[in-house]
Amino acid sequence: MSWWCELAWLGGGAEQATAGVVIEASDGRITSVHAGVAAPPAGATRLDGLTIPGLANAHSHAFHRALRGRTRAGTGSFWTWRDQMYGIAQRLDPDAYFRLARATYAEMALAGITVVGEFHYVHHQPDGTPYADANAMGEALLAAAAEAGIRITLLDTCYLHGGLTADGYAPLADHQRRFGDRHADAWAARAAARCGAGSPTPMAVLGAAVHSVRAVDPASMAAVGAWATGRDAPLHIHLSEQPAENEACLAHHGRTPTELLHDAGLLGERLTAVHATHLTDADLGLLASTRSGVCLCPTTERDLADGIGPTGALAAAGVPLCLGSDSHAVIDPFEEARAVELDERLATLVRGTHPASALLTAATATGYSALGWDGGGVLAEGSPVDLTTVGLDSVRLAGTDADSALASVVFAATAADVTYVVVGGNVVVSDGAHASIDVAAELDASIRAVTGSAA
Repeated sequence: MSWWCELAWLGGGAEQATAGVVIEASDGRITSVHAGVAAPPAGATRLDGLTIPGLANAHSHAFHRALRGRTRAGTGSFWTWRDQMYGIAQRLDPDAYFRLARATYAEMALAGITVVGEFHYVHHQPDGTPYADANAMGEALLAAAAEAGIRITLLDTCYLHGGLTADGYAPLADHQRRFGDRHADAWAARAAARCGAGSPTPMAVLGAAVHSVRAVDPASMAAVGAWATGRDAPLHIHLSEQPAENEACLAHHGRTPTELLHDAGLLGERLTAVHATHLTDADLGLLASTRSGVCLCPTTERDLADGIGPTGALAAAGVPLCLGSDSHAVIDPFEEARAVELDERLATLVRGTHPASALLTAATATGYSALGWDGGGVLAEGSPVDLTTVGLDSVRLAGTDADSALASVVFAATAADVTYVVVGGNVVVSDGAHASIDVAAELDASIRAVTGSAA
């Protein structure tokens, strides 16, 4: 199979697209990339617009999609939003979760996303009793991604405590019981029962996550970290999303959350810290010196009033940055990417800290790496044949030329401009439509099912 791209971004820090690129592939891998080809060769599929590597959504909670538009009444904070999120979590079962996740992942495919990192902690029945298959909820997510046609890294999340104060860890509240596995060994046994010796399919990777320093104590964090290291699996954690988390950690442990992770042995190239919004200079230094990564989720961070993270300082220190849509306030990887730069401008009054190529790298290759798909997220020989084409003929992008295409797409395109998506050599989106799913109809039905709203 082969494709002729009117314009393509070939990475490597290039700030401009390359014209006339032919990509050839076999068995799900790119076999060759040739530039400067004036016209489509015989048999090649023509892709007008800008073709980029498939986009990586490195942080997702699929069930949060049902909250979109339903958390806007009155004033509040992350903590008041969280109470509404717990209500949706209580209404899920494996069948409902499968339907909602399939529709959510299909929406991601329409947005050009080819791999998702699912931070999964809704493990059990609402009262905490395991399902007959203790991994039924996770299996529903794996099946949902397969039917939506995208890759998934299932980050099985350890969640043991109901919160942290100066006095220590609180037990799980009633609405948190379905998240917990009693102790780290029970979490590890359940996670090991799913993963066995490796990934379940060529389209799925299994990883681990620590929910947060609020929900997992240091000894248990270390156990999860050892589990991930022993399986060469990616490891993620929510880190310093809210000042209150930092304050509680300092009050009880005498350490910032980042320092606590360092003491527990979690920092390192395997780790991706999600948010990292409220860091000290020492925290930033620890992340940089250990080559730990950070996943930024700007649309969620602004939606929940989390704050603006030190993205410029992180980038300057060499911390790998990737992106996620998290709560799915919107699913638009272009909005996530440009928000990193635009929010930095608001915080620093300086333009151009994050160039378009760096933002697109965060949305592609760095995200793939953070999710355990090394070599993905680039259009190069040997890489997975995951690609996304953005049309340049909408009102948002009209007038774009080859010199301005990359910046125009990063700073002006939306998910609606995606026209064509290939994952593993399979065409998942063509002419802006999903190959097998009526995405809007399935989102509508699945969201109404878990929210109880009338048609």
